Amino acid sequence: MPQLNRDIAKISAREEKILQFGEGNFLRAFIDSFVDELNGKGLFDGGIVIVQPVESFNDIVKAFNEQDGCYTVVLRGLENGKPVSKQQLVTSVTRILNPYTEHTSYMDNIKNPSLRYIISNTTEAGIVYVNTEKPNDGATRPPASFPAKITAFLYERYKFFSGAVDKGFIFIPCELIDNNGTELKAIVLRHAKEWGLPREFTDWVEKHNHFTNTLVDRIVTGYPKDEAAEFEKALGYRDDFLVTGEIFHFFVIEAGKEAAEEINRTLPFAKAGLNVVLTDDVTPYKLRKVRILNGAHTMSVLAAYLCGKETVGDMMADELFVKFLKQGIYKEIIPATKGKGLDESDLLSFADSVFDRFANPHIKHYLLSIALNSVAKFKARVLPSILDYHKLHGDFPAALTLSLAALITFYNTDKASDDEAVLAFFKIIQGEQILANVDFWGQDLTALPGFADKIKSHLQNIEKHGMKAEIESILKLGEH
Repeated sequence: MPQLNRDIAKISAREEKILQFGEGNFLRAFIDSFVDELNGKGLFDGGIVIVQPVESFNDIVKAFNEQDGCYTVVLRGLENGKPVSKQQLVTSVTRILNPYTEHTSYMDNIKNPSLRYIISNTTEAGIVYVNTEKPNDGATRPPASFPAKITAFLYERYKFFSGAVDKGFIFIPCELIDNNGTELKAIVLRHAKEWGLPREFTDWVEKHNHFTNTLVDRIVTGYPKDEAAEFEKALGYRDDFLVTGEIFHFFVIEAGKEAAEEINRTLPFAKAGLNVVLTDDVTPYKLRKVRILNGAHTMSVLAAYLCGKETVGDMMADELFVKFLKQGIYKEIIPATKGKGLDESDLLSFADSVFDRFANPHIKHYLLSIALNSVAKFKARVLPSILDYHKLHGDFPAALTLSLAALITFYNTDKASDDEAVLAFFKIIQGEQILANVDFWGQDLTALPGFADKIKSHLQNIEKHGMKAEIESILKLGEH
């Protein structure tokens, strides 16, 4: 079986306009595939140069270049409850570079006048400050940290083009941290100051480079090892970089007016039919994702595990838990989230997609994996909905409070996985003192009139009748 390459893909080389730090599955099944769609629809005509951000002794650069940057994306899932599958031969990547062994080729990118965008996914640990010495002139290796690499790259770009105002970049970082672009810019400017770089350079960074903040959303499951032979037979070629993921995608880019206008003009994602939003404030979309998608996971998985389920798929195959999720999302989370920057139709549409995503038969998501560090997750994802619901209605939402009782019950088993101090606390403390732990919840929850009694009632019923019976009980009450 022949290996995938540009001859098989039948495409010609494109001018490189995007520099990307990160060769992982996520970017390749996300923004790289978006760029490929833009190219295919005649809305963009550009290639992506990928830079391996972390020094590694694996052969990924050599292997990827042997395929001429081509690879296949297979997306599978449900839309409105019906199976959907999409196959895409991606040819937007021109090459991949190892900046540690190909430093000259890497730095030659500063000379490319057409290079305009820098994309990244260097993991949450990538956009962090690491005390780094200024690279010497004629350096043969880049700095180790991603922000230091960017600082050195920008400075050489600035010098090569003599500070030209149109030779800065638009940064689109995809790392999973809040305000990822803002954080990257702050660290770049810190390095510039500590390295004693000219004030004219920092002015150029500030005025002529745009650092966007983003929100990314797609589950990417990576190389389908168990299905590789089946895919190879169907495709007619061997693809060592085939990547699979869910059909759903959502991408929010928070940018200033100038950058937003340029992105809309040169990378018109929405015009290509992609679920990409350009906005001046990503906050409402983050809130929607945290409250509904992440919150739905956190409110349900511990109760499901205590009822004998192992995966999200198992949970969604049980009508009781589908009803439990509907109660929590539509009757409790959404009413508590309305009026925070998104209208009800946005929230309802997103909620509908969550059910398709959870029921996706191609994604095996183990409940115990999601259960990791559930105390911190509950504080960020579910508790705000409980508190907002209480402010609106003067009562506490039944499904969400039951989910806290499920958490307490779960943490009294040997299956909980969390910080050692958290686990030790649950071993020695019971009852209301758990709710009073300000370090856990950010406030003393026993100070909320009636809240401790609500949780106590759930716990007693779980102990006496079992988790399933308590879920059935609150659902019956919700019907009235």
